[in-house]
Amino acid sequence: MKSYGQFCPVAKASELFCERWTPLIVRDLAAGATRFSELQRGVPLMSPTLLSKRLKQLEAEGIVETRPQKGGRGKTYHLTAPGREFIPLVVALGTWGQRWSRRQLVEGEIDLGLLVWSLERGADATAFGKRQSLVQVEFTDQPRDKRLWWFINREDNCELCLEDPGFEVDLYLACTLPDMIYIVRGDLPLTKALNCGRLEAIGSARARRALRAWLNLGPLTKVKPQNRLEAVAAPARR
Repeated sequence: MKSYGQFCPVAKASELFCERWTPLIVRDLAAGATRFSELQRGVPLMSPTLLSKRLKQLEAEGIVETRPQKGGRGKTYHLTAPGREFIPLVVALGTWGQRWSRRQLVEGEIDLGLLVWSLERGADATAFGKRQSLVQVEFTDQPRDKRLWWFINREDNCELCLEDPGFEVDLYLACTLPDMIYIVRGDLPLTKALNCGRLEAIGSARARRALRAWLNLGPLTKVKPQNRLEAVAAPARR
């Protein structure tokens, strides 16, 4: 980590927190990611080598601690007490971003892997009740091998399936990838997406009513933008 060469506490904290990728690692640790593979999915453009190096640096600085993984080899990663004090900074950054930096997505930001990871990580698996349930998502603008995704909800856990698990779908969702990102980001309200046909939801009335709870959109989606966002309100290109 590069030093600012200052004794100022703002400079010292910035040396740790403002290093590229670090706020995103803290974001995912704060959201409950503990395994290396989970952290990788949250920063898909970061190489595994760099992620491993950064975690070691954060551990050396007392921001992250490792623990033996229960019931298996390897270790898990957790924020320490000093690391948890970074969480309000992450929330503040997210709030500012929602309020001032929202705009129409550009090509490099339309990340399928990150969106699928966000859906799996954020979903409330209990939204459909105690029984096992299956949500199938179709991204209508994607190639055949990246078009269909399945999310199994069981035992309070949502698990992504890369292949059809072979049992009945409780809720089928269809939309473009950009539109789903806009929904998850809070730019496209769920009710509006359903009413104008940008999101199709097929299932029983009970399953459709559970959609909002299942998506479990975070508090940042309620932050209203202060910049102009007309482009997001227009239908995505199909």
